[in-house]
Amino acid sequence: MPEGQYVTLKNGYRIHYQDQGQGPVVVFLHGSGNGASGYSNFKGNYPDLAQAGYRCLVPDLIGFGYSDKPADVEYPLSFFVDCLKQTLDALGVQKATLVGNSLGGAVALGFALEHPASVEKLVLMAPGGLNELPDYLEMPGMKAMFALYGSGKPVTEEAMKDFFIKAFVVDPAVVTDDLVHERAEMAKLQNPQVIKTLKVPVMTERLGEIGCPVLTLWGLNENMMPDSGIMRLAKGLRHGRMVLVPQCGHWVMIEHRGLFNRTVLDFLKHG
Repeated sequence: MPEGQYVTLKNGYRIHYQDQGQGPVVVFLHGSGNGASGYSNFKGNYPDLAQAGYRCLVPDLIGFGYSDKPADVEYPLSFFVDCLKQTLDALGVQKATLVGNSLGGAVALGFALEHPASVEKLVLMAPGGLNELPDYLEMPGMKAMFALYGSGKPVTEEAMKDFFIKAFVVDPAVVTDDLVHERAEMAKLQNPQVIKTLKVPVMTERLGEIGCPVLTLWGLNENMMPDSGIMRLAKGLRHGRMVLVPQCGHWVMIEHRGLFNRTVLDFLKHG
C-alpha cells in the first residue's frame, strides 16, 4: 500500500492519511476487519472526486493501516470519533463531507452527532451502529468472519479471498489476488486489540438529530449488515436519500465503483 502523510494528534497518536486534490473537503472512512485501510477501501473512488474539484482526505483509522495501533487502550466508537476530530483540527479542516463504509459509516454518524457544525454532508454505505450485536452475529458474513479468524489457525491468502467473496461481494471477479495480497500484508501490522475491544452503540434513536443532507447506498445482497438498517435510516434521517443497489454486497464503492462515484459526485454538487 502506498505511504502518504502523517499527522500527530493532541493525544499523542499518529494518523496516516492520503491527501489528494483541492477544494471542499471530503473525508473517506473505511470499515473494520483484518487488513482494512483507507486506501484499500477507496482507491477506486477518491481520485475521481479529487479530479472533480474536491480535496480528498483518506485516513487510516486509529488501529488500522499505517496509523498507530495502541495495545493499551480500548476502542469504543467515541475513541474513533475523537481521533477523527483531532485529525481534522490538526489539518485545519473546519468542515467536511464524511464518506463512511461499515465501521466508517458508524464513525461518520457518531461524528455528525457529536460535532454537527463540522459536517457538511454524509455519505453512508451500510453503516454500523443501527442494530444490537445479536442481529449482526446472525448475518452470514459475520459468521464466516468469526469462523475464519476465530479458529486460531493462520489465515492464508486463499482463505482470506474465499471469505471476502462470501461476505462482501456478489461478483467474485471483484476480489482480485492483488486486493487480497494488499489486505493480507496490512493485516500483519495489526494487533488484536482493536477488534477485541471494538464497541459501537446503537444510534438509531438519535438519527433525527442529524440535520445535514445524507446519502446512503446499500447493496441488496448485503451479508454483513441486517437489512433492517435500510428502513431505520430511511425513516430516521430527516434529510436522507437512499439508493438501493441490486447485485451488490457490502463493498458498493468497490463492486459498483462507477455508479458510486457518479452518485456521490451528484450528491456533493446538488444535495
